[in-house]
Amino acid sequence: MSQTLSNAYIIEIHDRAAGIITRDERGFRFFSSERLFDSLEGRQFRSAREAERAARAVFSERRRRANFQLFAN
Repeated sequence: MSQTLSNAYIIEIHDRAAGIITRDERGFRFFSSERLFDSLEGRQFRSAREAERAARAVFSERRRRANFQLFAN
């Protein structure tokens, strides 16, 4: 029995659609679906898991900055 792998995945971070990754010959390419994740737009990743980790890092950095600004004032 052969198993078919999907060519596209949605990356969600805390119920937010961060973007879509599509499989190509070199891995996975990220397409942002929310402004917060635009820094990942067009980046190539070796795996879906790597793309998800990058999106989580962007989200965490944004949250860290927001908390810093909240307590800095």
